[in-house]
Amino acid sequence: MTADVVPRLAAAVRAAAHPDAAPCPCGADATSTLAHRPDTTVLRHAETVAKAHAPGTDPTALTVRLAIAARLPEVFLPPLAPAPAAFVGSRPVTLWPYGAPVDPDAPDAAPWEAAAILLALLHREPPAPATPPMRGPAKAAQAMDRLRAALAGADAHPAAPPVLRAWSGLPPWARAEAPMPGTRTIVHGDLHLGQLVRHPAPDGPWRLIDIDDLGVGAPGWDLARPASWYACGLLPPDEWTRFLTAYRAAGGPAVPEGGDPWPALDVPARALTVQTAARYLAKAIAADRALDEVERCLIDACARMAPE
Repeated sequence: MTADVVPRLAAAVRAAAHPDAAPCPCGADATSTLAHRPDTTVLRHAETVAKAHAPGTDPTALTVRLAIAARLPEVFLPPLAPAPAAFVGSRPVTLWPYGAPVDPDAPDAAPWEAAAILLALLHREPPAPATPPMRGPAKAAQAMDRLRAALAGADAHPAAPPVLRAWSGLPPWARAEAPMPGTRTIVHGDLHLGQLVRHPAPDGPWRLIDIDDLGVGAPGWDLARPASWYACGLLPPDEWTRFLTAYRAAGGPAVPEGGDPWPALDVPARALTVQTAARYLAKAIAADRALDEVERCLIDACARMAPE
């Protein structure tokens, strides 16, 4: 299945970009790969983007998530169709307009305020009864499963014990073993700067993308990755302050209007720290390479969270 995803998805995106043109006026070279991983393949042709979602994706839940994105165009890049437009094997395909991503080579221009405002708007939306659960904790559990699988086929790794201890120290809800507590809202579920694009490209307003983990959950989860990186020393304090201040100013409900935000963010931030550390460590083990500086910072944070 993996081998034929790209050509079959390329045919689908070309047909969507030029539904009345045969053959395609742009030529095959106009199709580019934006992402290609075992769980996601994203191709662009002209101004149309097609995404093949992960194997096993529930089409019904995905359709609900598409409907949320469609009714919140001030928050999300709106889909081009209200339901999966095709299937590549068992993988549903969704269609989107192209948006210009964050420039990784311009960190000073990172849209932290825009991300915070979009999250606040999203978190203030009442969830519909059919909205599926946010998948953040489930993704954290998947990262731990991948780490355990990597460890099963390798010699003992000195960085693994602090990650495993930190995971065990999280409450069950953060490990996807119990319902999420407290106030629950619509949550993106996997917020990072790679989930923002400008539409129309190249300088339209910022919008969120990637609805795979969207659902009802604890809104603090969406603030957890920047909170984690700030706590680990990987995000400068001024950028964290910009993000948090903008979120509060926009009425975001995940943290109090003033005072210490950490009681609300501590568990999600720790969970994202462990998830990211587990993912990086599994990749390092698979590649049989040493950890880099960022990866060591995350492992050290896990050790501080759960000392021996």
